[in-house]
Amino acid sequence: MMRFREIYEIWRRDNSLNLALKESYEMLEKTHSMFQESVNLLRDVATTRMNLNIYEEDQGINAYQIQVRRRVLRYLAIAGMVDLVPGLVLTSIVIDIERIGDYTKNISELATTYPRKLDCGRFEQRVGDVEQIVEKLFGEIRGILESSNRQAARRLIDECSGIRTDVDEIIAELVKGDDESMGGAQTAVVALYVRYLKRVGAHLLNILSSVVNPFERIGYREQDQTQ
Repeated sequence: MMRFREIYEIWRRDNSLNLALKESYEMLEKTHSMFQESVNLLRDVATTRMNLNIYEEDQGINAYQIQVRRRVLRYLAIAGMVDLVPGLVLTSIVIDIERIGDYTKNISELATTYPRKLDCGRFEQRVGDVEQIVEKLFGEIRGILESSNRQAARRLIDECSGIRTDVDEIIAELVKGDDESMGGAQTAVVALYVRYLKRVGAHLLNILSSVVNPFERIGYREQDQTQ
């Protein structure tokens, strides 16, 4: 099994993959900015307009993904089956980044359709915790990829993977509808918002899993942590 550190070194050495890697990082930075902008518009009463055009940014993310695929194909045309895995792993990562852009766009659409600051009522603290988890993932993921640090990847996965359960519990409580302090529109927007947060977090965790897992298990739990 090829270790992630070996894969990363191939990304750095090969000209096509190195360019694709840099574009992948630019995609990640763009999606982070899009995420922050969308969340601020939905959650901050002082933010009434976006400094970014989310739709243009999302189109830019799509263009990056197409370019990365071209570069990976160029690499594979030369490397053939000898070093197939590095191209497959990088392609998997950019797919996750593109999906993050889509869910970020969904948050921005919530912000434009919901006319005021989103107050999550009695769920405010729990939703805030989920937001912090996603921010933590965004903040640390590039450094872990660059260092190929499996222990750091495992630590962050363990620390943040609870986002799935946390969001599912919030949504289950919202569906029960036993909180009369929240109106129907507010309840619906909170449910959609945490669902989008969960998906953004899940795709970031998928990317992290590429550091500890072989290609076929990217996006799943690591089976063996003894190596």
